[in-house]
Amino acid sequence: MEDAAVIAFDNAPVGLVYTENRDIRRCNSRFAEMFGYEEEDLTGQSLSILYPSSEEFHRIGQIGAQKMMGTGRYRDERIMRRRSGELFWCRVRGQSLDPAAPFAQAVWTFADISEDRPLAEMSMRERQVAKLLAEGQTSKEIARSLGISPRTVDVHRARLMKKFSAKNSLELIAQIAGIPL
Repeated sequence: MEDAAVIAFDNAPVGLVYTENRDIRRCNSRFAEMFGYEEEDLTGQSLSILYPSSEEFHRIGQIGAQKMMGTGRYRDERIMRRRSGELFWCRVRGQSLDPAAPFAQAVWTFADISEDRPLAEMSMRERQVAKLLAEGQTSKEIARSLGISPRTVDVHRARLMKKFSAKNSLELIAQIAGIPL
């Protein structure tokens, strides 16, 4: 009889993946299905194949490593990429087995939240601004986080408002966050 932990891992209602140094060592079928792969296609692969770009893989990795130091935990909502190239919103939660070495060994959950989040064609910078807006950060806070001016943040916000056909910032944030108005 299979071990109960293996059965739970394989049949979890969310995507589960065990990684070592951001390489996939094991994933469940829900994770593989979400990204359009077979489990065996993902084993041994870098998580980078699931990101919109290598720049975002590295940037999110730096943020994640900083946030995981000490607690070993990480969470966010981000845009990921399916095998087909389609981009989608994903809720990600992670737990490192060793908080001092966050990526050495970690367990992650991935949930497709694209039904709740509209996805407009966005540049990498617009995705960064959108994510921070959805977290409730001000233009000044976003500017500090991204190393750009508050005016540049406002330009990106204006572009996002046009792309999402939002009448004001509240409506934009609600659409980005997937909150019906």
